[in-house]
Amino acid sequence: MNNIRSILIILAIFLWASVLVPVQIVILLAFKKHRYWLPQIFHGGLCWLLRVDVVISGEICKDTPTLFVLNHISWLDIPVVGKVLPGSFVAKDEVEKYPLVGPISKLQQTIFIERTVPAIMGHKGEMQEHLESGDNLFLFPEGTSSNGIIVQPFKSPYFALAEREIKGRHLKVQPVTVAYTQLNKIGLTRGTMGIIAWVGDEELLGHMWAFLKKGKITAELRFHEPVLIDDYDSRKTMASDCQLTIATSLSRAMTGRPEA
Repeated sequence: MNNIRSILIILAIFLWASVLVPVQIVILLAFKKHRYWLPQIFHGGLCWLLRVDVVISGEICKDTPTLFVLNHISWLDIPVVGKVLPGSFVAKDEVEKYPLVGPISKLQQTIFIERTVPAIMGHKGEMQEHLESGDNLFLFPEGTSSNGIIVQPFKSPYFALAEREIKGRHLKVQPVTVAYTQLNKIGLTRGTMGIIAWVGDEELLGHMWAFLKKGKITAELRFHEPVLIDDYDSRKTMASDCQLTIATSLSRAMTGRPEA
């Protein structure tokens, strides 16, 4: 029964994509200022099909552009974040080569980068262009996914954008905690987090197939106070502070506690 349900979900996702992709192409060609409207609908539909309930807490920064920095746990982060926020993801270059996922990512103006410091610094110009156009950016400064329980150190080169001025001011950076807290209303633990967390060299399609056989997931997005580079003595300090904020929040989320 689980296999049949999983197959139906996959078919529904393909159908959902086939309906919206042509519309998004037209929007990009003729109505580019509305280019993030349809991706939010698309990601919302994915969350519904995948049975993911997204719970939001905190105030979302309304200034545009904003650099949203988030911890990274799973491929599931993309629809969860994309449902809530308009903007472009900054993703590792391997994603561009994924079947279906890569082409669809391009339709949301995703920026693909290598996970090396020189490559990150080299893509600053492309990211700067997005920001000057008023596009929010979604960044995973760990540079890879984690196990869903801990947050790995943030790489400070990702925060170089915060040192530049956009429209005469430094860019606002908002830390956001991504947490997967429940499966079928039962709290997820270190032992069961593997259902969600996609880490190491685990094969993507195999992980997705196993996930589809499970139940309803509760995902939390916790928005924290935006910060500016002016508040710190260096981008390294800024990266460490954002990492600590998110790590503390993730610990609270996994134990069912609200923000302090």
